[in-house]
Amino acid sequence: MPRPTETLRVGGVILAAGASSRMGKNKMLLELEGESLIRRAVQRALSAGLSPVVVVIGHEPERIRVELQDLPVVFAVNSDFTGPTSGSLHRGLDALGEDVGAAVVMLGDMVRVTQETLTMLVAAARGTDAPLVVSRYGDVTAPPLLFRRALFPELLAWTGEGCGKTVVKAHSHEAMYVDRPVALLADVDTPEDFAAVQQSKA
Repeated sequence: MPRPTETLRVGGVILAAGASSRMGKNKMLLELEGESLIRRAVQRALSAGLSPVVVVIGHEPERIRVELQDLPVVFAVNSDFTGPTSGSLHRGLDALGEDVGAAVVMLGDMVRVTQETLTMLVAAARGTDAPLVVSRYGDVTAPPLLFRRALFPELLAWTGEGCGKTVVKAHSHEAMYVDRPVALLADVDTPEDFAAVQQSKA
């Protein structure tokens, strides 16, 4: 099992490939508080020191590339973006170099994930040998999630929806948990979801 290390390199994988079918338009390009949702996620990942930051794209990929053209990100393309989320996760992990010892997996539509949350996950990983660091919002566990490289083969073998749910469950007894306010657990799938986050405070 990996030993705690201050030099652990942690990358970021932002899943943003979906077709936004319930929204009716590309939700990654919706603007909240002056930023598109995808730019918002990327800026927080970069500010937290994640390197590299991989953005997994699929639906309208060129529009996402243009939106992020001035930011230092790596793009990974999931051509089967209407399939299970695991396909996007696999593409993102494949884009990380061998020198990356862990990855924070984020959803581009979890609009209240803060730089502080990401920084806390990284700090936890560098201070423990736990293979997995999980965000916990009250009784709910959800992304962002930090996986050490030792778990990458399991993630790559897994198929399904979510961010490696089966792998998270299998290692829940070994995981470290970072508690965050329940108010930060918000994602945007429908116009109603977006209206609700527009009306709420960060």
